[in-house]
Amino acid sequence: MAVPVIMPKQGQTVESCVITKWHKNKGDTVKIGDILFSYETDKAAFDEEAKAEGILLEVYYDVGDDVPVLSTVCIIGQEDEDISDIVSQVEEEPETGIQDVTANKIEKMEMTQETDTVKAASPVRSDEIKISPRARNLADKAGVDYRFAIPTGPQGRIIERDIRLLMDTGPVVTPSAKAEYQKLDNRETALGTGIGGRITTSDVEDMSSPGMRSEPVEQDIQAEFMETDYEEIKLSNIRKVIAQTMQESLANSAQLTIHTSLDATEILEFRRKIKEQGAHLGLENITITDIILYAVSRTLLNHKALNAHILDDSMLLFNHVHLGVAVDTERGLMVPTIYSADTKSLSEISREAKELIEACRKGSINPDYLKGGTFTVTNLGTLGVESFTPILNPPQTGILGVNTIVQRVRQIDGQLTAYPAMGLSLTFDHRAVDGAPAARFLQELKTSLENFSIFLSK
Repeated sequence: MAVPVIMPKQGQTVESCVITKWHKNKGDTVKIGDILFSYETDKAAFDEEAKAEGILLEVYYDVGDDVPVLSTVCIIGQEDEDISDIVSQVEEEPETGIQDVTANKIEKMEMTQETDTVKAASPVRSDEIKISPRARNLADKAGVDYRFAIPTGPQGRIIERDIRLLMDTGPVVTPSAKAEYQKLDNRETALGTGIGGRITTSDVEDMSSPGMRSEPVEQDIQAEFMETDYEEIKLSNIRKVIAQTMQESLANSAQLTIHTSLDATEILEFRRKIKEQGAHLGLENITITDIILYAVSRTLLNHKALNAHILDDSMLLFNHVHLGVAVDTERGLMVPTIYSADTKSLSEISREAKELIEACRKGSINPDYLKGGTFTVTNLGTLGVESFTPILNPPQTGILGVNTIVQRVRQIDGQLTAYPAMGLSLTFDHRAVDGAPAARFLQELKTSLENFSIFLSK
């Protein structure tokens, strides 16, 4: 029996997900547990496994499509099985994804009009067409004129498969020519001279001035190559959210970064002992980052203005440290949270940090762990960065950047002595914290790390 596969709802606030990869194609054999497709929300990425076996009979979305949660993505069944009933139900599914809200409103207006059945082979007026939001969105992305589509949906409605057929047979317009092409009254006579028969800007200009069509000139050829000589990559949901968040962070706060460095001799020696003896003591493989996370979680309790959220006219000062850890993944920057880090041991922080980082990189992180942080630590030292300016993760008031360890020289009893120096870069919101209190936090953190064995015994 055929089984529809729906887009899961990941988290309470997720309304839609973007498909990032298909692992199976239409017609492929599917076994239980096979990965059908990968998808992402604005914060995390996931893989959808098959819960039935058979043949992938139908696929309704492409890579890059923004799919409303609980919508049917594909259908698994047996070869030659009749799935017409399921297909009819799918075509009638409400499409209320984020990108389709406007299209839905337009469709509702169109559905109130009495329209004639759309005739094939010739275009009709746009206001006489019934078209699903999904089909309209695909036509817009593909650059095809949906007026030429032959409707096969209920009540003469153009649906997605009609647009896909049109993409194989109908006129295709280059992105730069699309706006002017839509203004033409004689689109049915359009002839494309571009690559693959695409209608270019010069074609539109010729159609605007009948009888003036001329041979392509060097400028037209250059324009055509400019339209095709690049690769366009759609931003992932995660990348778009990162971009928006970072821009808003800089625009809506008064960010200032101060730098210091510490003698890393103590923490390097502590780390060496853990590597040698930790397994016998049942400890985690403690890293330098884990040590810093532990020290930050304790030090912040004495500097509550940095363990806070700033709102329009107030601040939230937290009694526990919910520590964000910046993680570099193939999908972009992610910041999972170690909740109540100030109540956890060094080994517990190390274990939880590793689990969260691994989940982020695998794309299996629970979205609930990607919010609620009160302070963030980001480490670029592993990449050899000696100094940088972290950007606040709003509404947090502080973020600590960890830099690489370099050898420096200092004078002790008249002798020049080399030592390992680690840089720390603190960005804070000057609306919430002044420079001196921020510097005192760095000063205390530096002292704690330089005397970590004693600090750990508190």
